[in-house]
Amino acid sequence: MTKFVRAVLTALALATGLTAGILSADAGGDKARQAATGPTATAIFAGGCFWCVESDFDKVKGVVATQSGYTGGHVANPTYQQVSHENTGHYEAVKVTYDPARVSYRTLVDYFFRHVDPTDAGGQFCDRGESYRTAIFVGDEAQREAAEAAKADAAAALHEAIVTPIEAAGPFYPAEDYHQDYYEKNPLKYRYYRWNCGRDARVEEVWGKAHTPS
Repeated sequence: MTKFVRAVLTALALATGLTAGILSADAGGDKARQAATGPTATAIFAGGCFWCVESDFDKVKGVVATQSGYTGGHVANPTYQQVSHENTGHYEAVKVTYDPARVSYRTLVDYFFRHVDPTDAGGQFCDRGESYRTAIFVGDEAQREAAEAAKADAAAALHEAIVTPIEAAGPFYPAEDYHQDYYEKNPLKYRYYRWNCGRDARVEEVWGKAHTPS
């Protein structure tokens, strides 16, 4: 998130005593994660603030684990501070570990597209800059084919160009511990940030043009 939004979020949360009841946007929800019943697979998505992407995917049945991190850039073992300076080439991203027996990769990609604004090339929602752009990082040709098909379907549904690139997965660097499960560790701040950033409102505006899978 931007420094300005972070400062406003902290000040309001502490100074005004905001309660979860004020924050009507759906920003958490029950976790759907369960133990895998067999071999797992991974998917990597960049969709703006990784706190939000992690929270969204934790609701999906068949998702076993999520991890916020950095990928796509040229700096090894980057820090959040380095990435936020927008000169590492890295995206904020989430590694999703899932049970293929319970949820398909294609389903995850469709879900991803419908929880971001894939027409925005400059970032996501209130967060601007290269680290907040959308991207799908694929691990093999099967994932690439599924991602390309989902991207084509998204473009057809929105009648707009989809700017989300599909890239070969490279090194994924886990983010600092305080970023992991941030929405659970800091629910008030997280919910205010998500609402103030306009994420859910913009997704509804974009995908209200088309059928949005549950």
